[in-house]
Amino acid sequence: MGRWICCLCSRVADPLMLLLVLALGCNPSTAAKASPSVPHVKPSYSFGRTFLGLDKCNACIGTSICKKFFKEEIRFDTWLSSHLKLPPSSLLSYSGNYTDDAKSWRLVDITRLTSKYQHDRADKRICTSLLKTKTCSLERALRRTQRFQKWLRAKRLTPDLVQGLSSPMLRCPSQRLLDRIVRRYAEVPDAGSIYMDHLTDRDKLRLLYTLAVNSHPILLQIFPDVEGWPFPRYLGSCGRLLVSASTRPLRDFFGAAPEVAADLALQLLAVLRSMATNDLNYFFYFTHVDAGTFGVFSNGHLFIRDASTMGIIDKEEGSQLIDGQQEYRDIFSCLTADCQSSFVSCDSIREKHSLVLVCQGLLPKLLAGKFQPPVQERIDAFLQRCAHGLGDGRGASEAMAELAEILKPLRSCDSRFAYRYPDCRYSDKY
Repeated sequence: MGRWICCLCSRVADPLMLLLVLALGCNPSTAAKASPSVPHVKPSYSFGRTFLGLDKCNACIGTSICKKFFKEEIRFDTWLSSHLKLPPSSLLSYSGNYTDDAKSWRLVDITRLTSKYQHDRADKRICTSLLKTKTCSLERALRRTQRFQKWLRAKRLTPDLVQGLSSPMLRCPSQRLLDRIVRRYAEVPDAGSIYMDHLTDRDKLRLLYTLAVNSHPILLQIFPDVEGWPFPRYLGSCGRLLVSASTRPLRDFFGAAPEVAADLALQLLAVLRSMATNDLNYFFYFTHVDAGTFGVFSNGHLFIRDASTMGIIDKEEGSQLIDGQQEYRDIFSCLTADCQSSFVSCDSIREKHSLVLVCQGLLPKLLAGKFQPPVQERIDAFLQRCAHGLGDGRGASEAMAELAEILKPLRSCDSRFAYRYPDCRYSDKY
């Protein structure tokens, strides 16, 4: 009976429909359901080599995280909008989202070593200074320099190879610090060696370029957060963009509640103390601080957000670059700094240097007018003395201990401070 019905259907159906009905057991309703749906077209995101800075490689940071960008496992916040457009390339930093499994996402900061304007000006300076043209191959021009030719021949990164670079990290270099840079440089496969045999010519140029423009990503690599250093985690680089764990700048907390301000101030003092005294015998100091130098994670933990103005003195080996050698100048010395700027003498840096900068520029904005008169007056009096250089002859450690004793009773123990809660309920440390 079913066959006769099927045949009857075939007489009144469209020939093409008939074939489909027969294939599906002569059930027209099944045929209707089985009609193919229109395939979903996935939006295509085009970065372009210019936005990422890949057109400038190998005068760039690296390419270790480029696949994440092109596989859309790193997304800018603007991609969550309906327009799905990339943000303006003129910005210095961007908020983004990062995933390893396409299901869970975490916030990251996507930053440039310097502004696009400064990058473009430096690129033009390379071409006009070295090749006397307005545009050129940056890699070809930099490869011809005397400094890079020395890098190509070198088996080990030595102080003479970084002399005259504007980065504060390299103004007083020790061989121990330079070996650490080579051994932990994250843009190449880890060789665990102090010798540069595992670095290709391309790798050497990228490392030199990064050190010349901004040593921030190098500091994140050689002093990682997993070892307890107060820096955000370095996730990788692509062209002239680097990706690191996200923090909110300290400026966002200048209007915070008194107990939050006291907690952040105490953390700030602890960071300065650890930077001056640590197991590796490195003394870290700032040449400049502002409201974006420090940042706060979502759990309330304070970190150094921008390490570009951080210098390092090796208390174990001392500086192996005498002040006279610092005056050496070449194109790498002038990529982001004035070639005529003078270097700070390594011998002139004191332990209270960073504390004074923080007392002048950050702590007053964080702590001003937050507490009751007796306590506030003590804080204001301390900050005033500190901002003028602690003229009473005390060291930085004693001064920080004095301010810490004022602030400790002012902080609270609750879930807002996830980095130490609920531990603070059961420990005298807090």
